[in-house]
Amino acid sequence: MEMQEKTRGANYSVRDEIREFWSERAERFDEFPGHEISGERERSAWHALIQRHLGPGAGRSALDLASGTGVVSHLLDDLGYRVTGLDWSEPMLERARAKAAARGRTIVFRVGDAERSSEADSSYDVAVTRHLVWTLIDPAAAFREWLRVLRPGGTLLVVDGDFVGTGRTERILARLDAAARRLGWRGHEPVGLSEAMQRRHRAILARVHFSTGARADAVARLLREAGFRDVVVDRRLGAVHRAQAAQMPFFKGLARRSQHRYAIRAVKPA
Repeated sequence: MEMQEKTRGANYSVRDEIREFWSERAERFDEFPGHEISGERERSAWHALIQRHLGPGAGRSALDLASGTGVVSHLLDDLGYRVTGLDWSEPMLERARAKAAARGRTIVFRVGDAERSSEADSSYDVAVTRHLVWTLIDPAAAFREWLRVLRPGGTLLVVDGDFVGTGRTERILARLDAAARRLGWRGHEPVGLSEAMQRRHRAILARVHFSTGARADAVARLLREAGFRDVVVDRRLGAVHRAQAAQMPFFKGLARRSQHRYAIRAVKPA
């Protein structure tokens, strides 16, 4: 950490901090519940969600924005898309490429900033993001960029949520989870962030656009303003959340299903 501090100059920005944070998380990223696919039940749920909004791949081109270790890229590849994964973290991409090689996949992974992709105009039939929007510095600019790289009539699928605000149900479940821990009833105990990493996460979150939470209506409004049409919010993610909950402590699993999580489909005008 001391060496990292020495290499940070006056131009070191929150964008650099975000990239560094996720690069450091790359090694154990897939171990966190809700990141890698936990089994066939969850895989089938994701396939159904993707097909509901994007249809079958049939050789169409797909861009996985902020692809991380390639989890969504593999789901799209399963469905017959020609997939390119874009991420600005080399450690994430190293793991994505290794995973694809081990599974015999032909997914292309390359370095790129999801907010400034440098991809060619009108080059993809679909674009997908999972848990990216809430981290964006300038979502309006990012959405215009995603509109640019889609072909006319192309479709964007955003899967995200409000990971900041908590409703009454979630707060009650958090208290029950804490009580269960005190009593020694833990059940599945997932990997978690260290206190130092949690502090860094909070410091980053305070400076992104959706610092108070990425609500679906606000994201949908920005997508329309960027030029997308036929913007549809879908809260029917229950099948995914039930499968993920099976890998979590009991009360955390219940909380997952009560959170403000959603998918948004948006179309570039033909």
